[in-house]
Amino acid sequence: MPCLHTKETIVTVSIEVLVDFSLYEKISTVTVDNRTSNDITVKALLEKLDYDMLILDGKFLYMRCCAHIVNLSVKDGLDVLANIEKFQDALRYQDW
Repeated sequence: MPCLHTKETIVTVSIEVLVDFSLYEKISTVTVDNRTSNDITVKALLEKLDYDMLILDGKFLYMRCCAHIVNLSVKDGLDVLANIEKFQDALRYQDW
């Protein structure tokens, strides 16, 4: 079964939705998570959109989701804390 989350599919569906809801000329930003594949997808989307119709000529169209970036940072920090706790527990039960 082919993957439906290809760059082409996402761009095509995005354009269709923007046109269907009369948002094509009103888009200001596209906010996505921090995946590298989103860079490629948003570039392809920009190729399909008319820069003159975008707010601020599309200069700030692509925005990474700050909440997602903070979430990833917190998860990394919690992983570090969990490893420190395991280390402390191991030291606590050592026979010196």
